[in-house]
Amino acid sequence: MHKKLMATLAMVLASSTAALADASDGKVKIGILNDQSGVYADFGGKSSYEAALMAVEDFGGKVLGVPVEVVTADHQNKPDIASNIARQWYDTEQVDSIMELTTSSVALAVQAISKEKKKVNIVTGAATTELTGKQCSPYGFHWAYDTYSLAVGTGGALVKQGGDSWFFLTADYAFGYSLEENTANFVKENGGSVVGAVRHPLATTDFSSFLLQAQSSGAKVIGLANAGLDTSNAIKQAAEFGIVQGGQRLAALLFTLAEVHGLGLEAAQGLTLTEGFYWNRDEESAKFGKRFMERTGKMPNMVHAGTYSAVLQYLKAIEKAGSDDAEAVAKELHALPVDDVFAQNGTVAPNGRMIHDMYLLEVKKPDESKEPWDYFKVLATIPGKDAFIDPAKSGCDLVKS
Repeated sequence: MHKKLMATLAMVLASSTAALADASDGKVKIGILNDQSGVYADFGGKSSYEAALMAVEDFGGKVLGVPVEVVTADHQNKPDIASNIARQWYDTEQVDSIMELTTSSVALAVQAISKEKKKVNIVTGAATTELTGKQCSPYGFHWAYDTYSLAVGTGGALVKQGGDSWFFLTADYAFGYSLEENTANFVKENGGSVVGAVRHPLATTDFSSFLLQAQSSGAKVIGLANAGLDTSNAIKQAAEFGIVQGGQRLAALLFTLAEVHGLGLEAAQGLTLTEGFYWNRDEESAKFGKRFMERTGKMPNMVHAGTYSAVLQYLKAIEKAGSDDAEAVAKELHALPVDDVFAQNGTVAPNGRMIHDMYLLEVKKPDESKEPWDYFKVLATIPGKDAFIDPAKSGCDLVKS
């Protein structure tokens, strides 16, 4: 009996030691890298860090018997700063994976470093389709949304409503170009036309000259291919010029719950937008939203909920792989279905694009809102197969190999 007991204890100890050995450095460390002080601070920011912490807590705080740690930093929307942080995290601070990565230029830079270092990165805050296109990576994943899904949702809805001539006001970096290109292609494919475009610097405060060009173009729709405070400021200043009153429509191509809250229902009412998550969509999302509100003082948008999902799925993949080795974890991330508060029946394509439903939303009028943060009507669900580019047509070499 004594020998059997000793043998059992030895097996348990061996199993525990093996688990510890399979998690490098005796811990799993996740970095949330995003804008925490600039135009996208509400869009993602420190609230994405809280979402990551929620996911770790809900998973149990450990994986493979070792603790899970989450660190965070502000990249200030600068690829060079983000790259320096990513290299330091990977080379000296034992970070296993970097996530969120608001700002497309930043996300592309960090994904390239992650590929070089053979580390998993999961993007929830940036939008460019290049992440799963020509610049895809075997360790790179794109989770919450992209410019194509925004074009299909918001652009598609407005073209169907008669908005068949467009002028774009575009943020002058990778995200803006990608959003303009995807929306313009969708408009043209559906019989519409693009009459012009103008590009503005990130975080500009004066949109007057850009809006006057858009107004004088005579386009039925002015597509705001920007995000965060840039979109909010453009909408506010458009009201000063009487653009909507003059008969033109504004298309906020990347606008989330966070920006609607900042702008207010009076100014935002009637806007059509696309998100991958709405806290008041169903009972489960409402429960998550209220938990998030208790921690942050705000309801989550798709970036926050998407970050929660990405961290949770990463930990599930480590557990399934029995290791935090990037090759093994990436394999499981591609194989495992995604079923959580953010995505139901989600799948991950060979190029790293997570395929899930998106939602076409309209901002309510103030008298239609029944409670704080009750801002949206759900106009339509866009099935994942329609919301994202066919991986075979993405330009990613991984799909062909």
